[in-house]
Amino acid sequence: MKQNGFYAQSGGVTAVINATACGVIETARKKKDRIGKILAGRNGIIGALTEDLIDTSKESDRAIAALRYTPGGAFGSARYKLKGLEENRAEYQRLIEVFKAHNIGYFFYNGGGDSMDTAHKVSQIGQKLGFPVTCIGIPKTVDNDLPLTDTCPGFGSVAKYVALATREAALDVASMAKTSTKVFILEVMGRHAGWIAAAGGLAGHNQSDAPHIILFPEIPFNTPHFLARVKKCVDRYGYCVIVVSEGVRHPNGRFLAESGIHDAFGHAQLGGVAATVATLVKEKLGLKYHYAIADYLQRSARHIASKVDVEQAYAVGKKAVEFALKGHNAVMPIIVRTSDSPYRWTIKHAPLSRVANKEKMMPRSFISRDGFSITKACRRYLEPLIRGEDYPPYQKGLPRYAELRNVPVQRQLDKNFVLR
Repeated sequence: MKQNGFYAQSGGVTAVINATACGVIETARKKKDRIGKILAGRNGIIGALTEDLIDTSKESDRAIAALRYTPGGAFGSARYKLKGLEENRAEYQRLIEVFKAHNIGYFFYNGGGDSMDTAHKVSQIGQKLGFPVTCIGIPKTVDNDLPLTDTCPGFGSVAKYVALATREAALDVASMAKTSTKVFILEVMGRHAGWIAAAGGLAGHNQSDAPHIILFPEIPFNTPHFLARVKKCVDRYGYCVIVVSEGVRHPNGRFLAESGIHDAFGHAQLGGVAATVATLVKEKLGLKYHYAIADYLQRSARHIASKVDVEQAYAVGKKAVEFALKGHNAVMPIIVRTSDSPYRWTIKHAPLSRVANKEKMMPRSFISRDGFSITKACRRYLEPLIRGEDYPPYQKGLPRYAELRNVPVQRQLDKNFVLR
């Protein structure tokens, strides 16, 4: 009897995570002689724990195809971390119970490092409990910090958005700088790795072009050096544009904008670093400023997504199913760059044990010696990832996105599982 597949979205969503879902579901439908239905978790892994499953077979081919150009998480995502097998074995046992009840033999988990860890652990406990499950982790993170893969689906579109926003805002500021704003600050995501902030550097090519300063998490924030650089830029160019990563730290390791609150994964809640930097500029230099926080806008901007990113997001979903049906287990599809110019890539796979809970930081060679801009090597890496446009269809001036029915699967288990 053919086994079903289970697909879940995890953590912060992206402009292209649904393109991956499209790749998974469309590929499974083409191989229906070998794999049954794809059931999706409503609100990610929580849907599996609470047996709240969605039957994607109830959706039309047209609706599934529309996922390719729809942002957000079509089935719902969640920040919910499963602890270690020994710490909370009950949750993993519950997953296997649900999988067994619904004849699920394939687990496709679409997320970041924590999600790869979960997929790896499920592959282990399924074997121990006598119900083996083929587990494939599918990469997704705007932070671009998963190891082994050349880039992470979701990042290319954020990078494109940030580069565009930086360039366009800079033109605005430059046109008014004589009598108005002298400093503009754009805050972008990036807790530990500065890949998104680095993408802002693509906005300019010459020393006088914005952004004039990029603040990376990898480079400790030096207040005197920063203020001196701002003043120099304003004196020389008439204005200064700054891109700052939310994860910028003081030399002692403390975040500039740490709130003291932590999320479900145990990560410090960040936000407001642009205001912190702006206040510093105002108090120490007396310059008029404006700032913007890209926040969810940067990761949901499907209207200006990178074509390369969309293609890669679909490809890892497609390959996830193909790898599973070939017998690969506890692996993650990875993007392998085979050429910079012309840009070429292929999909291979890597063991989840080498990916889980690991972060890929920006190499020091990608950051200029003074710590305020990107190098040619970084530009060479980033530029191909933002290429091409893949516009969604428009209706009455607005994008027309997928509308799914999300029909629930009938529950098979008697007792409800209580989330911790």
